[in-house]
Amino acid sequence: MIKRATTQRIGRILLSALAGVALLASPLAALAQDETPETVQKRAVVPPGLTIDQLLERVREGWRAERVENERREKDFRRARSQQKNLLEKAKSDLATEEDRSDMLEETFEQNELKIAEQEELLSQRLGTLGELFGVVRQVAGDTRSQVENSLISSQYPGRIPFLDRLGQSKALPAVSDLEGLWAILLQEMHESSKVSRFKANVVKVSGEEVEQEVVRIGAFNSISEGEYLKWIADVGKLGEIGRQPAPKYVDTISDLDSAEGGLVRFAIDPARGQILALLVSTPTFEERISYGGSIGYAIILLGSLTFIFGLVRLVYVTTVSRKVSAQKSASTADDGNPLGRVLKIYSDNKQLDTETLELKLEEQVLKESAKIESFLWLIKVVSAVAPLMGLLGTVTGMINTFQIITLFGTGDPKMMASGISEALVTTMLGLLTAIPLVLMHAVIYSMARGVTTVLEEQSTGLIAKQSERESASSGRPGVDTA
Repeated sequence: MIKRATTQRIGRILLSALAGVALLASPLAALAQDETPETVQKRAVVPPGLTIDQLLERVREGWRAERVENERREKDFRRARSQQKNLLEKAKSDLATEEDRSDMLEETFEQNELKIAEQEELLSQRLGTLGELFGVVRQVAGDTRSQVENSLISSQYPGRIPFLDRLGQSKALPAVSDLEGLWAILLQEMHESSKVSRFKANVVKVSGEEVEQEVVRIGAFNSISEGEYLKWIADVGKLGEIGRQPAPKYVDTISDLDSAEGGLVRFAIDPARGQILALLVSTPTFEERISYGGSIGYAIILLGSLTFIFGLVRLVYVTTVSRKVSAQKSASTADDGNPLGRVLKIYSDNKQLDTETLELKLEEQVLKESAKIESFLWLIKVVSAVAPLMGLLGTVTGMINTFQIITLFGTGDPKMMASGISEALVTTMLGLLTAIPLVLMHAVIYSMARGVTTVLEEQSTGLIAKQSERESASSGRPGVDTA
């Protein structure tokens, strides 16, 4: 019993060992054959019910299969080893061939470099001054491009800019067709500069809207449409309306040209191709210039206007009085509707008075009439003197504003100082424009008033002398000649 149990125990141990060997050998064979671990595990499991002999036989079969596989692999390895040797020898042969080819190409490259240098030198000799000529062509194309872009003729003939851009930026030798195209553009520009053309074109309104209108182009100088001058907008390559037209004397000539069908017509042309027109448009009007004077300028205008109106009234009054006095001198009866008539009436009403009393009465009446005739003439004289002083005040304030701007912003931009300088000059101008006519008006009115006053004084003196002679005759005393 004991021996049998021992034998069974030894058999179990041996069976376990053989199973372990099978389990170890199976994964190795499976890995050699690229089998997965799950397949190895399924194949390595010993089926139940096998005896030791059967198990040993299976192990031997596995060994024999592995031996055969190993021999096959060794043969494949030896075969691949011989092939690798052949491949290495072929690669070395190819390397040598390519090195020889590289040497040959390098030699060919050096020979080509020498040939290129020779050909370039030959080309430079054959070209001669053509290189400078083509440089001049590119320069002329660039200059022509700038001229065409800013030319009014482009409104009628667009599409010339791309060709000139290509010719001016090209680094290759220009073809004969390119030279002919440049020559044609230059000839067209010269020819169209001497023509008056009528065509349809899109005109950009002040509001930004584009409207197709009939345009009359006068060479490369001006263009008109619907009774107005147009301007050329080079940035967009289109004609556009001017925000403000020049003076009416220039605009009035547009209708003559627009309606003309031939011959010569009167038209205001801008030889500077729009520059003079832009200056005329931007030139401020009289009202705008007056606004530069500010509050002082408006004060001078108001004061001068009121004084001038008052002076006209006084001039009319003095002129009327002067005519009435002149008429009274030749009249036989005294009319109290004029100063001389009222003086004569004082004499006729007071003939019975003595000479001294009559003289006082006549002098009193002459003073009244003189004061009435010369009344408020001082106002015209004062304003004529105050107006230049007010202009000088505006000059001072304008220069103060100018110096303040210079202090804050410097002298880099003259436009910033223009407002102060304009105020200084405009107020001075307004002061002089106010003073000069008022001075002349005061001189004229005062001269006419003094003439009337002189007539009154002469007549008064004559009446007193006449009264004195009458008294002398009545008293028997010789008269006094007062002439």
